[in-house]
Amino acid sequence: MKKLSFLMLLTCAAMIVRAQDVVNWTYSAKKIAEKTYELHFSATIQDPWRLYSQTTPAGGPLATKINFDKNPMVILAGKPKEVGRMEKKFEDAFDINVFFYHNQVDFVQLVKVKSAVITSVSGSIDFMACNDSQCLPATNTKFKINLQ
Repeated sequence: MKKLSFLMLLTCAAMIVRAQDVVNWTYSAKKIAEKTYELHFSATIQDPWRLYSQTTPAGGPLATKINFDKNPMVILAGKPKEVGRMEKKFEDAFDINVFFYHNQVDFVQLVKVKSAVITSVSGSIDFMACNDSQCLPATNTKFKINLQ
């Protein structure tokens, strides 16, 4: 019985590590004007997993959401744009159309700084990854991007 419990614990631990590695995020800032930056939130998604679009409707898998901490020196210009090959599929399990990405997607947020100061943008990303047979628990990852 102890061996079975230990084996189940190892299996669960392996699944947790795997869940953290299914979607890998990198963050960067590109200065495009004197006080304007493009923030890039780039996701690399392991095959056969998929990451859901911000536009995936409620009632299905968790749509990706970028949450920004308040910074009085930074103004968000619109919402993050998705750059990648979006796919659409009707999911019987949820009875809705879902929008998702395989392999990679780049979320791009335009920001403006109020004055020429060194500051940063921080926050978190909520997301979910699924394949054809299972969904991993929703994940929240924090980010901090320096603006110079």
